[in-house]
Amino acid sequence: MVDGLRMTPALAAVLTALLTEPDTPRYGMELITETGLPSGTLYPILRRLTLAGWVAASWEDVDPRDAGRPARRYYTLTPDGAEHARTELHALYRQISGVPGVGRPKTA
Repeated sequence: MVDGLRMTPALAAVLTALLTEPDTPRYGMELITETGLPSGTLYPILRRLTLAGWVAASWEDVDPRDAGRPARRYYTLTPDGAEHARTELHALYRQISGVPGVGRPKTA
């Protein structure tokens, strides 16, 4: 657990999606489509990532009447967040890949 964030499959999916283009702001529906997560799972994760400082969030500067839709909230990994995400995902992948001595008991 880092910064109060427990690595779950849903969190790993969100971090993986954000890392595909770490400097590109992404909005919720993009991430829902990419991860397959429902909004009730995605948005609480994005809020926790924002509170932990891993993600910066900002509102799109658009007039909803001109755009014909509500303003979007964009999410971008912070430099520290990208580093933490890479480290934590690497540790997770090592653990689930069966590397001896990492997260699994050795079998006889």
